[in-house]
Amino acid sequence: MQDTLTPPSEATVARPSRPARRWSPSVVAWPVLGIVLTITLWWAVVEIFEIQPIILPSPADVWEGFRTYPELLLNTTWDTVRVTLYGFGLSVVVGVALGTAIAAWKPFERAFGPLLVALNAVPKVAIAPLLIAWFGFGTKPVLAMAFLLCFFPIVLSTATGLAGTPADLAELARSLDATRAQTFLHVRVPAALPQIFVGLKLAMPLAVIGVAVGEMQSGGVDEGLGTIIVQTAGQGDTATAFAALTLMALVSIVLYYLLVLIERLALPWVRGTTA
Repeated sequence: MQDTLTPPSEATVARPSRPARRWSPSVVAWPVLGIVLTITLWWAVVEIFEIQPIILPSPADVWEGFRTYPELLLNTTWDTVRVTLYGFGLSVVVGVALGTAIAAWKPFERAFGPLLVALNAVPKVAIAPLLIAWFGFGTKPVLAMAFLLCFFPIVLSTATGLAGTPADLAELARSLDATRAQTFLHVRVPAALPQIFVGLKLAMPLAVIGVAVGEMQSGGVDEGLGTIIVQTAGQGDTATAFAALTLMALVSIVLYYLLVLIERLALPWVRGTTA
C-alpha cells in the first residue's frame, strides 16, 4: 500500500506561473494625455495673459511656422538626427572602451579618472569656440560637442556595471574553472548590460543637446535644427524657432524610446528577473 504521507513528485505539483505581460492601451494613452494637457496649458497661458507671438507663440502659431517651411524643417531634422547618431555612436565606442579599462585595471582608473571628471565638469559651451578653432566650421565641431556631452555617462555606467558583478556569479565562474576572458565575456558583460543601458539612455538626449549647441555655436553650419533656431529667432520669427525646438524634442523622444525598445529586445531576461 502506498504511503499517504509521501510527498507528491515534482511532476504532480502545480507550479505557479508568472502572468504574461500584455500590451495595455494606457502605454499610449498616458503620454498622449500628458502632451494634450501640456499644449492646452500652453495655449491657455498665451491667451489669458495676451503674450505677444514674438515672445511666446501659441501652438497654432508654431503649427503655422511649420507649415510655412515644412521641407526646410524636415530636411534639417534629418541632418540633426544624422549627426546625433554619429556622435552617439562614437561616444558608445570610446565610452565603453574607457569604462572597460577603468573596471579592468585599477592603475588606469587612478591615473585618468580625475581627468575624466575634470573634462566632464568643464562647461561645454565655453569650449565651443575652441572646437571651431581646432576643427574648423562644418560638421566636425558639432560632432565633437555631441561626443563631449554624452560620453561620460557611458564611461561611468560601463565601469560601474563591470565592477559590480554579483559575487555568486563570479564564484560560480571560478568553480567551473573559467578563464579570465570567459568570465569577462560570459559573466561580467551580461551582468553589466542593464547598467550600461542606463548610461546609454542618459547619453542619448545629451547627444541631441550637444548637436543643438554645436549647430548654434558654429556659424558656418548651414544645416541642422540648431541653425534654424538661431536664424529664425534672430529675425523675430519665434514661431518657426519654436517649430524647430518642437522637432528637436520629438527627435530626442523617438531616439530615447528606440533605445528602450532595443534594450527590451536585447535583454529579455532582465524583465523576467526583476519586479
